[in-house]
Amino acid sequence: MLKLNRIHHIAIICLDYTRSKDFYTRILGLAVTCETYREERKSYKLDLALNGESVVELFSFPGSPVRPSYPEAAGLRHLAFEVDRIDDVCSYLTRQGVYFEPIRMDSLTGKQFTFIADPDGLPIEFYEK
Repeated sequence: MLKLNRIHHIAIICLDYTRSKDFYTRILGLAVTCETYREERKSYKLDLALNGESVVELFSFPGSPVRPSYPEAAGLRHLAFEVDRIDDVCSYLTRQGVYFEPIRMDSLTGKQFTFIADPDGLPIEFYEK
């Protein structure tokens, strides 16, 4: 049997590196652990951590195509963060001027959750602990 330890990271390709870097660091509060510019690719790679653990690799590639990313599109569905209180998250997002979907209730767990979109429209979920 294959033994997996944990998710190592999520890779995201963004269209506007500066805007996405600001969103993931300032709005979501992820910490930069390493930022590399690769001249041969004309591309940035930004390693971001949550609570000291690497979780997101943010890439920029010139000319990357846009892909459908709404939550029900085929493929990787969304990035989800666990939060203590969904109401606190929504209050924070409101103060930051970030639109969030109406709070929903997971019928299987009874937990509340909501979605936002990153600068490229990728869905990000906040799911109550």
